[in-house]
Amino acid sequence: MSPQDLAQGLDLPRRAVALVLAGGRGSRLKNLTDTRAKPAVYFGGKFRIVDFALSNCMNSGIRRIGVITQYKSHSLLRHLQRGWAFLKSEMNEFVDLLPAQQRVDEESWYRGTADAVYQNQDILAAYRADYVVVLAGDHVYKQNYALMLADHVAQGQECTVGCIEVASEEAHAFGVMHVDERRRIVDFVEKPPEPPQIPGKPGRTLASMGIYIFNARYLYLELERDMMDPNSNHDFGKDIIPKMVKAGVAVAHPFEMSCVGTKPGHPPYWRDVGTIDAYWDANIDLTATDPLLNLYDTHWPVWTYQEQLPPAKFVHNQADRRGMAIESMVSGGCIVSGAVFRSVLFSQVRVHSYAQVNWSVILPGVQIGRHARITRAVIDRDCVIPDHLVIGDDAVADAARFHRTDSGITLVTRDMLRAMEQAPIG
Repeated sequence: MSPQDLAQGLDLPRRAVALVLAGGRGSRLKNLTDTRAKPAVYFGGKFRIVDFALSNCMNSGIRRIGVITQYKSHSLLRHLQRGWAFLKSEMNEFVDLLPAQQRVDEESWYRGTADAVYQNQDILAAYRADYVVVLAGDHVYKQNYALMLADHVAQGQECTVGCIEVASEEAHAFGVMHVDERRRIVDFVEKPPEPPQIPGKPGRTLASMGIYIFNARYLYLELERDMMDPNSNHDFGKDIIPKMVKAGVAVAHPFEMSCVGTKPGHPPYWRDVGTIDAYWDANIDLTATDPLLNLYDTHWPVWTYQEQLPPAKFVHNQADRRGMAIESMVSGGCIVSGAVFRSVLFSQVRVHSYAQVNWSVILPGVQIGRHARITRAVIDRDCVIPDHLVIGDDAVADAARFHRTDSGITLVTRDMLRAMEQAPIG
């Protein structure tokens, strides 16, 4: 690469603005999103899901970021205000919070992902960016957007779509595409019931990651045209991208070209933790000795907000009463008197004496009572688990009191515990 090319590559992130779409309901996470949007859901012991997209921006050199919010946004907005206010506006760095503007009319919220961007178009124009990077705020992954930007410029098209190979049986939840030998997208279908397979790769489908890079001027024109279409859903996957594909101006960017921290012999790490099973699995994987997602990489850190808390503490050293955690992640402010195995404990969790926590994800502020036994569960924030309560042993009882998935993961919330306590005996 010539010095001129290198200089241009280093400058590209400064000529871009990132828009993080963080307004989704996250209904597949069931009661875990009763009080928070999916991007605000806790992950990995101390983070929120949205931190991964924002950290990718920071580490890629993109320091102008807008976060578009809508549903149940209070928890998310509070997190962003506390944890992402360190950028320097005087250096043209910022994280702007962009709640639904109701600019179409006073009764309309964001009608789709494209409408969410359109309603903030005057704010975007003020950024004077050459490129707009549109990101989903509800996925867990590490990616160097600067490399994707460089590929976008090198391809010379108006739109670049980040893509990843997925199992065909799972692809019905994604936008899927066909590409030619130059990576130009020749067909794009949003969430088809029978996803097409990659030629020569049976059982595999090329799926959109919900990551798009646009030349800014072209995007603004397309959004204007889309808003004039009464039949449009005003959505990138359903409307904008298919039209760009039809016009021949969209190319695919394989995730492996810009992913960060992929383990040898494994596909690039990208997770849509949109179901209770997927959420539990991705968190529990972090307790492995060598997990697929490396949170200890100081060269590509994940930034977040965290309270100033004391270190985790393990107390008592008696034969039948010994606080310990094995193959687990335990965050600050935790006090463990019981036994924890292959679990993730967020901040300020209390595991009282004789309690057992196995293969579980315990969110902040939870208290596990004495002699309680928790197995393969997700316990929501601030739950108080009564003494002697057993979760994870009796599928019928768990399904009656809590939300239990078909694979046997039990979700417990404060409302469920309250209902259990108020249920008539006998």
